[in-house]
Amino acid sequence: MAWWKAWIEQEGVTVKSSSHFNPDPDAETLYKAMKGIGVGSQLLSHQAAAFTFPSSTLTSASPWGGHSRCIPAGTNEQAIIDVLTKRSNAQRQQIAKSFKAQFGKDLTETLKSELSGKFERLIVALMYLPYRYEAKELHDAIKGSRDDVSSFVDPGLALQDAQDLYAAGEKICGTDDMKFITILCTRSATHLLRVKCTRNLHSYFAERLYYAMKGAGTHDGTLIRNIVSRSEIDLNLIKCHFKKMYGKTLSSMIMEDTSGDYKNALLSLVGSDP
Repeated sequence: MAWWKAWIEQEGVTVKSSSHFNPDPDAETLYKAMKGIGVGSQLLSHQAAAFTFPSSTLTSASPWGGHSRCIPAGTNEQAIIDVLTKRSNAQRQQIAKSFKAQFGKDLTETLKSELSGKFERLIVALMYLPYRYEAKELHDAIKGSRDDVSSFVDPGLALQDAQDLYAAGEKICGTDDMKFITILCTRSATHLLRVKCTRNLHSYFAERLYYAMKGAGTHDGTLIRNIVSRSEIDLNLIKCHFKKMYGKTLSSMIMEDTSGDYKNALLSLVGSDP
């Protein structure tokens, strides 16, 4: 059944390796997309020292808040999106090596210095090796709760609880109420999330994505983390569960709750609707 597992995994991904891939032109495209940023900023500084321009020619409303930001000449965010969201993580690592070899600069650090806000956060997340990204996100998640014993989960117990809940409910006619009460009332919230994830992985991630955008404001950390980490695993399957559970597509909700280059990059990673 290895072929079946491989087929399911391939069908589940929204970001696949680009065919006929060559990291050198991709690195050059990224360099050109960012090359004008520093030059444009310097040019604007020299012009501002000699002339007075209306503020609207130097700034624009930022999609990440109420402040204005300088719009440097030559910035091409769409080119960055087209390259980095349409390459696998392994291919992005090759692009980064080519970028360093051709231009003597670290690609991730260059992206950090030239982009900003949620768009920067998303693009930089794409540049991490998967295990390094997961480690970083885990570190950030528990940084403020190291002394909270309930934040740590016994994976074996979580799996056993998931099996017990299935045996006490879906597997039989009627429900073993005492088993449900015992588990739901004596386990930590973190543990119960693990149980839920174990029982139906794709529904779990669909729910996480939905509640990241539902209501006032958007939990961008959750949105970015789940889309980036699942895009090369099973995001297509998560999208199907999302539509079934909430009656709308993941793409439509992203379009409603985000904007600008950040929105475009997310939609590129998510791909077409199921």
